[in-house]
Amino acid sequence: MDTPTHPAPARWRPPLLWRLLQIAARVVVGLLARLRVTGDVPDALRHGPLILAANHISPFDPVALAAACRVRRVAPRVLATGGLFRAPVVGPVMRRAGHIRVDRRTDTVAQALDVAVAAVAGGAVVLVYPEGRIGLDPWMWPERGRTGTARLALASGAVVVPVAQWGAHEVLPWAAPRGLGRAVLRAVLRRPVVRVHFGAPVDLSGVDPARPGAAQRATQRIIDALTDELAALRPDEPQAPRHVDVTRPVDVTRRHRRGRVDAADDATATGPASDGG
Repeated sequence: MDTPTHPAPARWRPPLLWRLLQIAARVVVGLLARLRVTGDVPDALRHGPLILAANHISPFDPVALAAACRVRRVAPRVLATGGLFRAPVVGPVMRRAGHIRVDRRTDTVAQALDVAVAAVAGGAVVLVYPEGRIGLDPWMWPERGRTGTARLALASGAVVVPVAQWGAHEVLPWAAPRGLGRAVLRAVLRRPVVRVHFGAPVDLSGVDPARPGAAQRATQRIIDALTDELAALRPDEPQAPRHVDVTRPVDVTRRHRRGRVDAADDATATGPASDGG
């Protein structure tokens, strides 16, 4: 007797609304800044399955990333905070565009990972912020990541491409929409450079999903890769950035220590690390 087969799930296609919004983002970024996009994604993965892992420095960088992805002919499904989905106008748009809701600090937050894994399995490109928030590192380097992106990569087996971006903080401040009018006027007059770089895929070889602490080790590698790519975008700003956003608070409790998890694991090979977050 022949074994019954099941058809493969249909490949996800970006809705027309999302593709139009990416074009609109390209126009908006062009009015407020000078966009510079470097690097690329492998042709075979341009339409998925693929995970894009980006650093987060400003309320404007989702717009910049949407525009940069348009330049590179990528239309990702974005993991975004549940607050956006609850907004009167933005929420329906986010849902119709196919983005994925993440309700942080709730009992349902794990559902977002299941949805994201299914999205990648369906052939989508998924864009994730591994830090889980706009970073508050004093020098604006990537913070210690949460493990959601690593869990998604380990569960799906998809390639992770780090996407470093710099300059969006000169367009909109951390406190936006407070001070929005002043910030937009300043950006129109100065048109700061916003740089987005698609880096080489993150090497997650040797990270065994079945081994305790795997998500922590994979997270460390992803944030390390993001940090390396960002360093190339800001070589003349190795410490304090030139543009200081006075509305942005500082939090040193999640400062990233490069290579710490892998080094400790290789040296000691001790018991399980927490994969929470």
